[in-house]
Amino acid sequence: MRHVLLVAAWVVVATQTQAADPCASQYFQIRVVDEDTGRGVPLVELETTNNIRLVTDSAGVVAFLEPGLMDKTVWFTVRSHGYEHAKDGFGSQGKALKVTPGGKAELKVKRINIAERLYRVTGGGIYRDSVLLGLPTPITEPVLNGQVLGCDSVMSLIYKGKIFWIWGDTNQPKYPLGNFDATGAISELPGKGGLDPSVGVNFKYFVKPDGFVKGIAPIPGKGPTWPFAPVVLKVDGRERMFAGYGKIRGSSMETYERGLCVWNDETEQFEKVAEWRLDHPVVPTGHAFRGRVNGVEYIYFAAAMPLTRVRAKPELLKNLDNFETFTCLKEGSTMKNPQLDRDSRGRLRYSWKRNTPAVYQKEQDELIAKGLMKKEEALIQLHDVETGQPVLAHAGTVHWNAYRRKWIMIVCQQFGTSVLGETWYAEAPTPTGPWGPARKIVTHNEYSFYNPRHHPFFDQEGGRIIYFEGTYTHSFSGNKYQTPRYDYNQVMYRLDLADPRLKLPPASPNGILHEQVEPVPEL
Repeated sequence: MRHVLLVAAWVVVATQTQAADPCASQYFQIRVVDEDTGRGVPLVELETTNNIRLVTDSAGVVAFLEPGLMDKTVWFTVRSHGYEHAKDGFGSQGKALKVTPGGKAELKVKRINIAERLYRVTGGGIYRDSVLLGLPTPITEPVLNGQVLGCDSVMSLIYKGKIFWIWGDTNQPKYPLGNFDATGAISELPGKGGLDPSVGVNFKYFVKPDGFVKGIAPIPGKGPTWPFAPVVLKVDGRERMFAGYGKIRGSSMETYERGLCVWNDETEQFEKVAEWRLDHPVVPTGHAFRGRVNGVEYIYFAAAMPLTRVRAKPELLKNLDNFETFTCLKEGSTMKNPQLDRDSRGRLRYSWKRNTPAVYQKEQDELIAKGLMKKEEALIQLHDVETGQPVLAHAGTVHWNAYRRKWIMIVCQQFGTSVLGETWYAEAPTPTGPWGPARKIVTHNEYSFYNPRHHPFFDQEGGRIIYFEGTYTHSFSGNKYQTPRYDYNQVMYRLDLADPRLKLPPASPNGILHEQVEPVPEL
């Protein structure tokens, strides 16, 4: 019933109707729907026997008009990441359709993913086929907004009562090189002028006079600027938004400068506040969230494991000496010459320390390989709940979830069944863990879906329904075929935490003491 109501809500909201293409009556409409919910499925590829490829828009629609094939029976092979079409007697997934001008057909696919794909968030032609057919769309700019054709990884947070969005490098229509100083936008919160997150987001981009998005982080220096971990704190009773930044050197993608910046409401840009030591052992990155321990508020940096923090005071953000890591190394030790912190009985101790690097999975493996740590002593024991195989975390987010009464992680796996295309769900009683069993919720076939971001401000039904998005791109996947319009853009998913497949056994306590952290809601 809940799915039916949500689909009905989409129909009610979908009232933005664009002028139909003059040739709309000549198109043959193909709609691909989830067989369980009846909702249109985006990012489904249909291919004819002569290799004409079409991809459903965010409504699950394709507008087909091909001279020579109209008024013919045409076979369409159906393929989609995490979805399947029924096979015919020869094992082919697809269906033959009688293609007629003005005609319609519906294809049903079965969802294999636990998470449900909803719509493309960014880029050109989000509802391209719907517009060609004169169908209603839920967003105000269904074909092009801010001249954004593609953009890298998303960050989001609440700032002054609105949702503030930040993306990385951004493509434009007029030239292969676009904006490399970060792209920004704002949108209204659901229930306060914004759309229900199940149907879309209306962005108001920060743009230049020519209509293309402007760089919102023009930190001096050559090369791209990549902001990370934005967080809002109050300064003299006013909200201020801070973020870390990295300056990137050319094609090598080497970070040659790191530091802190702050948002200027008047210029609508981030401004440099402080430069951090590039060789400092503490390296905050990823996404930020706030938590309180014994009355003291901290900012945690999840990358994806939140093993770095700093007290939530703006003046402390300027110097990495004020940051701490949850680590098993002795304070001041390094991975080049690691000294493990053990008690008099030889038991490994994890605690918050300054001027000491965090030990993530890669570093854990190095210590184990050197014989300095036993496998069972490792802090991070993330693994497939079905097979027990390790899950190497690449990037993701951690947030408190009121429905599960736990901290939940949405994380991209590195070197899984695809290089960077698998997304996992895990949960723990504290931000530092113990993190153990995990369940795959999204899969991709030779395609990347990296840097997933859970948007806690979109949570529904007391946290039972959550929303997350990630960057869909052929980069790093080995796949040379780039999905038209979708490639290098953000795709939104919905996950129902009441799904019985997400009931995970607790992780082994491992003898490590973890602080209880009280979640601090966004301002």
